Amino acid sequence: MKKRDQKRYEKQAEMLASIAHPIRVGIVDYLTKGEACVADIAAHVDSERSNVSRHLSLMLKSGALVCRKDGLQVYYSLSTPCTAKFLECANRVLEHKFKEDAKLYD
Repeated sequence: MKKRDQKRYEKQAEMLASIAHPIRVGIVDYLTKGEACVADIAAHVDSERSNVSRHLSLMLKSGALVCRKDGLQVYYSLSTPCTAKFLECANRVLEHKFKEDAKLYD
């Protein structure tokens, strides 16, 4: 494997790992509707603000999210709309798997 490809794969794996947690998937799902502050995100995923902040920090570092400050408030959003499409794709894969698994029991 070429060194350049390996580096790209590592970065892609890092970004995917940054959303590979139920709370972080919930965050991505919530942010598909638009930007939001920590308090709103925490309420949506039913978690403490401090816990959500740690998840957001990891997602920012990987590039999955971006943020902007407005006074003391910080608003988070998806870095690119294709992140939401990735979740849609994951849902289709799960639906397909469910249908295939159901066939085994028919």
